Amino acid sequence: MPVYSFIVRKANENDAPAVRSILQEAFSKYMKDTGLTGSMEALEETVEDTAAAIRSSEVFIAYVNDVPVGTIRFEVEGDTAHISRFGVRLEYHNIGIGKSLMNLVDAEISGLGLKKAYLYSASSYSDLIRFYYGRGFYIESTSTDRGYVRARLVKNY
Repeated sequence: MPVYSFIVRKANENDAPAVRSILQEAFSKYMKDTGLTGSMEALEETVEDTAAAIRSSEVFIAYVNDVPVGTIRFEVEGDTAHISRFGVRLEYHNIGIGKSLMNLVDAEISGLGLKKAYLYSASSYSDLIRFYYGRGFYIESTSTDRGYVRARLVKNY
């Protein structure tokens, strides 16, 4: 049985290309699985945009055997955290990477004394919606402001 080394840490600017690459892969799948056409902000983000986000918000990256495999971001807005840019490389799905990233963000948000976190997801992406429900989120509202039914999911701390 192979031995794996798994690390999740705060990203630094040198991680920007890897973070962007993970997001490109994850959000391309997201668009395909939800039938969305056109583009998304996450897919338009450049390495420079990603580096700027690493400087201005909380960005984490997960590694398996020194391979960057997952990422997540959050920004503090008053007593609330906005979680975004969450993705895991396709070949690393369903082995706990996403849960580990979300658990770390939960601990960070809770440690900051924030009362609530929110994120957005296509309401038709049932696997992802189930994943978020399993992490304690619920759908607070939906909108079609981006051309599809987008759910705002909330978690109280």
